[in-house]
Amino acid sequence: MIAVIDIGSNSVRLMLWADGKTILKRILTTRLGEGMKDCCLAQASLSRSAEAVSFFYGEAVKAGAERVYAFATAAVRKAENKGEFLDRVKELCGLFIDVVSGEEEAELAAFGALGTGDGIVLDVGGASSEVFSRSNGNVVFEKSFPIGAVTLYERCRDDQRRSEKFVETMFSDLPSLRGKVYAVGGTATALASLYLELARYDASLIQNCFLSLKELRGIKEKLFSLNVEERKRLRGMEESRADVIAGGACILTAIAEKIGSDGIYVSDRDNLEGYLCARGII
Repeated sequence: MIAVIDIGSNSVRLMLWADGKTILKRILTTRLGEGMKDCCLAQASLSRSAEAVSFFYGEAVKAGAERVYAFATAAVRKAENKGEFLDRVKELCGLFIDVVSGEEEAELAAFGALGTGDGIVLDVGGASSEVFSRSNGNVVFEKSFPIGAVTLYERCRDDQRRSEKFVETMFSDLPSLRGKVYAVGGTATALASLYLELARYDASLIQNCFLSLKELRGIKEKLFSLNVEERKRLRGMEESRADVIAGGACILTAIAEKIGSDGIYVSDRDNLEGYLCARGII
């Protein structure tokens, strides 16, 4: 058995892999990127995220994992005090963390959703959003944008007009892309869960769930029309994501519009599986 821990800006996630397949995924919402000032992680966010990594490391070992890998994305890579976070994790559990670049993050998402096939992958995270396109086996576009669901919420709160204006500016140079579009990450799976009105998350139902551009726009409008408490009462809503989900929907919808897509296929297979593939572990 192999374990992988994804340290994101919004959450820490654990995946267990055995017999050629994912057997478990778990998530703890820790908001590592919350309250960053002067490019430094806030102490409270740093501590609770490091503790979550240590907890998942212990769970993986107890489950029988022979190897445990961990990688960190936007919040850690841009933090000037990243060394403090890495040292804290090492002190707690001895785990080495691979801090990936924005381009690498896009590639991990692509390997998870596409394998080595062609297509377009969108990954809206907590502090960054990645767009990747591969055609005829060649990478035709790959970019990480420094905005995600958490950072957009911190900048614009629930002001729809400000959010849309900022997002439009952020993705103004994004080109039209051709191919089947997959969306990975917490925003995409949360929107699929809302669309399907799932009482409980079910990866088999999330995988390849299609959301048309019209449906994406409708979900975005509905989320912005509700306050956080009202969103929490929606069937399929993950309560810990209720404050940032409207902004996440705003970003995902804007990217889909900009690249000229008529909709997205949501993929539960993401950068966790992608990490093992990209690093040649599986």
